[in-house]
Amino acid sequence: MVSPRRNVPSDFRLRLSARLDADTVLGGEPFQLVRLQPESAARIRAWEAGEPVGDGGALARALVMANLAQPIPPPLRAKVSVVIPTRDRIPLARDLDVDEVIVVDDASATPIPNALRRATRGGAAAARNDGLKRARNELVVLLDSDTVPQPGWLEPLLAHFNDPEVDVVAPRIVPREVERPGRLTSYEARRSPLDRGPDGARVVPYGRVPFVPGAALLVRNHVRFDETFTRGGEDVELVWRTPYVRYEPAARVAHDHRTEPRAWLARRVYYGRTAAQIATRHPGHARPLHVSPWTTAAYAALLTRHPHTAAAILATATALLARDVPPRTAIELATVGSLKSGRVVADALSRHWWPLALLHPRARLAFVKSPLALADDLAYGTGVWLGCLQHRTLDPLLPARGWKLVHRRL
Repeated sequence: MVSPRRNVPSDFRLRLSARLDADTVLGGEPFQLVRLQPESAARIRAWEAGEPVGDGGALARALVMANLAQPIPPPLRAKVSVVIPTRDRIPLARDLDVDEVIVVDDASATPIPNALRRATRGGAAAARNDGLKRARNELVVLLDSDTVPQPGWLEPLLAHFNDPEVDVVAPRIVPREVERPGRLTSYEARRSPLDRGPDGARVVPYGRVPFVPGAALLVRNHVRFDETFTRGGEDVELVWRTPYVRYEPAARVAHDHRTEPRAWLARRVYYGRTAAQIATRHPGHARPLHVSPWTTAAYAALLTRHPHTAAAILATATALLARDVPPRTAIELATVGSLKSGRVVADALSRHWWPLALLHPRARLAFVKSPLALADDLAYGTGVWLGCLQHRTLDPLLPARGWKLVHRRL
């Protein structure tokens, strides 16, 4: 039995991250149309004006969990432990102003000085779990050995733990400065999959922030990783298993990105290979093409050289949406939304489905992109196929279930 969620604390503030129009809110994850009771609409407008949550914590919780609003928590002072798993590397982080630092040596060839040493290699999941068991504080920072926290990094993360529902908060991962940046360095600064962008959110599969990497996390010390993930993917598995994970970009941790071509490509293949094992724990969450069925049908019509059919499909979708939202909004969602979804369709073709897409002349248009972006896509997609062969699953290669507009009342 799932216990009811506790209200958002009364001293929090809230920032709406969806469209508010009279008595409706449109947005969130999954995408939804929320009809507001007069009292709810009044509360939301008061919160938008800067008032605290007060006794509206139940409404605030519903909005936050749906990614319709983002919490603004008050500061929190607390002692934290830091756990750094490492193998054959001296951690980059130095002089961390925290209560406790535990370095876990995952059976390095040469023992790491002053570290808790594992006799056999277990991977990052096992090493982090060993550190979590030893940590003496309720809140524990998990830092990879190739990361360096930036000034002011801890306070924004800590604040979210004023909410008793929060178990994991992730900072923004930014590139570590290098003396001579090259093309790959610049590309990683713009397109690294570790950087989840400038806007905070609840982490939701297929959401604006669908996952956060384990390079840096602040967690409650009861959190544990699945130690069967010995070759990556344990971080995504954890955040999809945890009911409430937040991404907080105001906190920044620098990461030593791989920028040597061979290592960079190998890392992209590695990321792709993890999808299959994650899918065995979370079926349906690691699939491509999470768009509306109308969008999928329209692009399928275009690929088969039926542009008039594609236009008719979008017109029908617009008419159906117009029954629930103003016509202008319906046009924006159905037509403009489908055009913006073109990148999602192209990414599915050039990443997960690239061996098949190469066989179709029109689908090859998805490969018209910069050489580095194309190499990125093909390497990741190759990893997905290799992982599927290894774990004997097709789940990460199947199209995601299309989203449908959800209707709610609050």
